[in-house]
Amino acid sequence: MPLPKDYAGQKCSLARSLEILGERWTLLIVRDAFYGVRRFSDFAGHLRIPRSVLAARLDGLVASQILAKASGGDRGYAEYELTGQGRQLWPVIYGLICWGDENLAADGPPRLFEHARDGGRVKPDGLCTACGEHVQAPDFQAVPGPGLHPLGDADPVTAALSRPHRLLADIRRPSARGPEAATPAGRG
Repeated sequence: MPLPKDYAGQKCSLARSLEILGERWTLLIVRDAFYGVRRFSDFAGHLRIPRSVLAARLDGLVASQILAKASGGDRGYAEYELTGQGRQLWPVIYGLICWGDENLAADGPPRLFEHARDGGRVKPDGLCTACGEHVQAPDFQAVPGPGLHPLGDADPVTAALSRPHRLLADIRRPSARGPEAATPAGRG
């Protein structure tokens, strides 16, 4: 028997948050949205998630106002973008990434996070090691880390994330990469 999707009787903000974000795949979809993934096909290819599950999770995130669905311009693809409410989740996502890097990444983090302006590493609390500023999601740059393994037949998202990439910048647009885009992928 499947578990219910709510936490009946729980008068707790964490329980209400988990009702939206606690299903399998949901946080990975939100993470990928921060990485700049916008198209259904890119979420599906990168996460290797069943399409019916992805459609249900995206619909739920849109209904919960975490993501907004928009037309993809001249090609007519539907695209998804984080809303203001969705962007508020970055400290949660980043905290989980940092925790996993520290406790579960035997080969080191697959991605490191820098302050795009000065290249300083961003600590788990969001502070830049170079300037001491609290870095907001759009000012983060993901760069390959020591745990990023060689790419085989990479999907477009994995290929784009093998180079420096600013958060929230469309993964399919070359201008989304920072000035260090020409740096070899082995850096970091």
